[in-house]
Amino acid sequence: RLSDPLQYQSIVDAEWNIIYDKLDKCVKSGAKIVLSRLAIGDLATQYFADRDIFCAGRVAEEDLQRVAAATGGTVQTSVNNVIDEVLGTCEVFEERQVGNERFNIFSGCPSGQTATIVLRGGADQFIEEAERSLHDAIMIVRRALKNSTVVPGGGAIDMEISKYLRQHARTIAGKSQFFVNSFAKALEVIPRQLCDNAGFDATDVLNKLRQKHASGEGANFGVDINTGGIADSFANFVWEPAVVKINAINAATEAACLILSVDETVKNPKSESAQGDAAASAMAGRGGGAMRGRGGRGMRRR
Repeated sequence: RLSDPLQYQSIVDAEWNIIYDKLDKCVKSGAKIVLSRLAIGDLATQYFADRDIFCAGRVAEEDLQRVAAATGGTVQTSVNNVIDEVLGTCEVFEERQVGNERFNIFSGCPSGQTATIVLRGGADQFIEEAERSLHDAIMIVRRALKNSTVVPGGGAIDMEISKYLRQHARTIAGKSQFFVNSFAKALEVIPRQLCDNAGFDATDVLNKLRQKHASGEGANFGVDINTGGIADSFANFVWEPAVVKINAINAATEAACLILSVDETVKNPKSESAQGDAAASAMAGRGGGAMRGRGGRGMRRR
């Protein structure tokens, strides 16, 4: 409660003093870059700019944590007791214009084991497609690092399994032989799709692959999308984590077995009768209208 208007000015001055005290503590800490999760006002921005300090507000939580991890710093919740141990470092900091946006780039971070990829393109769908492709590539490398067992890619392992199953099918009597052959043929969809996506003749490439794998010396040969032929995928470093291939084959087999296990369809008689009544009434309505129309035109006027 204020009894004198002059006391209001003292409250305003006290607020300014608190703000300046916080800004002064940031400057005395020795920091040259200040990042804030919340907004930074014009006063603080000008205060830091006069003292050759870069500041940025409304930094996303994820970006803040990544910068802190890369620079070796710690996110602070207070400006009090900001010591050297909680400050991060980097060799070069610059603000770079990329397209229509400006990016703050930290280079030479001591603990930086990550990097940022900036995607640019003429349309949103191109950028989204590039992002999906990059995400798939990064995740497959991550999976390969966590599971060191790899198999040749480019459809090589699929063709080799297909060859093995066709040979195994010859030792089976009865209808089961057709099932194994069908499973083997289904595995050839992978190299065929690779050829179609690359714009090559799938039939010609698959014939070459079958011949190479049948010879017993081409277990690692798969589709070469650069030349439109076949090549040693393992020697060309086209690898796939074995766990990914195992999971894909298991999931496809389970899905096929589930569909084949469906032997009947459950129907709801009430819904069928309701649909039948609706259809009958619609037909009756159209028929009645037609009869009335013809009768009206055929009657003589008096």
